[in-house]
Amino acid sequence: MSRYVVVGAGGVGALLAAQWTLAQVPVVLVAGEVEREVIARDGLRVRRPHGDEVVAVDVVASVEAARPTAADTVVLAVKTQDAERTVAAIAWVPLADGRGVVADLPILTVQNGLAAERLALRRFPTVVGVSVGAPVNHHQPGVVVAAAHPIVGAAWLGGYPRSLPAEEERHRLALAAAGFAASVEPDIAAAKRRKLIANLGTVVEVFQATREEAEDAEAALADEARAVFAAAGLAVAPPPRDGARLQVGEVDGHDPDRGATWQSFARGASSEVDYLSGEVALTARLAGVPAPLNTAVARALGALAERRGGPGEIPLPQEFAFELVGGAAGRARR
Repeated sequence: MSRYVVVGAGGVGALLAAQWTLAQVPVVLVAGEVEREVIARDGLRVRRPHGDEVVAVDVVASVEAARPTAADTVVLAVKTQDAERTVAAIAWVPLADGRGVVADLPILTVQNGLAAERLALRRFPTVVGVSVGAPVNHHQPGVVVAAAHPIVGAAWLGGYPRSLPAEEERHRLALAAAGFAASVEPDIAAAKRRKLIANLGTVVEVFQATREEAEDAEAALADEARAVFAAAGLAVAPPPRDGARLQVGEVDGHDPDRGATWQSFARGASSEVDYLSGEVALTARLAGVPAPLNTAVARALGALAERRGGPGEIPLPQEFAFELVGGAAGRARR
């Protein structure tokens, strides 16, 4: 029997485990001790627009306890900043059937940013990147808020660094069974760059700013990111032609204006900013081009995280002064 071994019980990992369980797709969730205790005792509570649903998810405390076999697939569902540590911890665990180690299995990487696929490829020869778009919140152990229904989100997937047709179709079907509008991308790295640009809006939410200032800042960060990727010769996938029309309802605990980065700062947890604006800054440095806005954001939020500051404590960096005065008109003149 083949299973999905989902490593990480945050919003996306928990939702995948719940949806696959409901669809009778074999799955086991590897969770931290607090999450595991709550889910094992009370089930995984999924809060939806039409009410709560408690799902009896198979949950364990470690990959070893999941007893993976050569038929299984790993789903790396930790945050990007935790990916290297997690991959290193699970890669060489022996398979329970004696037919190799965990790194011999296919691995799906569902992280934001562009780093996880390369990190996984160092140890796993079969990597399928997945770009997930879903209105999901995770504020407390054993509870995930899924604001879209019946389609819970969109998923774009593709082999990395090149297409893996048989693997892609197998996992596309499994994601579709889990309630995602799933499609295969010919260039998953380009699709993840598209998602990274969209995620820059979640970075802006952390700063003190009016709605107009935030919109201008988000647009300026996105413009800069596109220019940096173009200068580096890196493709950005166009908007999906057949995008999923998610029906997003109201759920207590879900705020559509508060994305994953805001949530991380609000909880005092680590954030993915180093792999969002920080990724743009890295790409710019490698290409020898400037990226002052994304660099300033990564620096400001890195310092805020270091002192455990929360959302709304600091204004947008001074590098945005021109953007906030000129707005879209200022960008159009350049």
